[in-house]
Amino acid sequence: MGYDAVLLDNDGVITTITDRTVLARAVRDAFRDMGVEDPDDADVEDLVIGVTPDRLAAVAGRYSLDPRAFWYRRDLRSSLVQEREIYAGRKPLYDDVAALSEIPLPMGIVSSNQHRTIEAILDHYGLRNRFATFYGREMDPTSLARKKPATHYVDKAVADLKATNPLFVGDSESDLQAARRAGMDSVFVERDHTDPSAFRVEPTYVIDSLRELPKLVDGNP
Repeated sequence: MGYDAVLLDNDGVITTITDRTVLARAVRDAFRDMGVEDPDDADVEDLVIGVTPDRLAAVAGRYSLDPRAFWYRRDLRSSLVQEREIYAGRKPLYDDVAALSEIPLPMGIVSSNQHRTIEAILDHYGLRNRFATFYGREMDPTSLARKKPATHYVDKAVADLKATNPLFVGDSESDLQAARRAGMDSVFVERDHTDPSAFRVEPTYVIDSLRELPKLVDGNP
């Protein structure tokens, strides 16, 4: 049986990666929102990407901050700066995203970015009608345990699409891990920022461009 749906990550697959310095600035702004004017550089870096519940709790505890309130400000600030990057043309779509229009299967997005940010991307680039469903994180600490490599949002997207044999397309090890845990085949897209040499999970397929995806999906028995 062939694939009956395609799920894709967003950052690094559909849109380019947001500059890390921009995201770090958003974290500093969140600290200021909470009354902390000069946070330690290491604590800022700990909250830029790849944040875990334990890491958030540790950083918030050092400044006597409520983790939920602090995380909301961090996520809101991060989403706002990413929206500015999108509107300024500094977070564009990859050129090969146009190839997704050649895929006859229902598609969805599962991202570890904020849901609000994914909404902004789809609206700005006119992609709402291209995807039947999409998920990003809620701006709450509980979402940190649900993001990839956990399958929480992947499972929700699969249920929305009523898929029995979906394919997941990503650019990171967490994407590949989530696909494996969900019992899905995976596609790794090689981008300039990717380095799969240390990955512990092998993808089902490796492609250089999304332009290869329509043929891969169509040719699968």
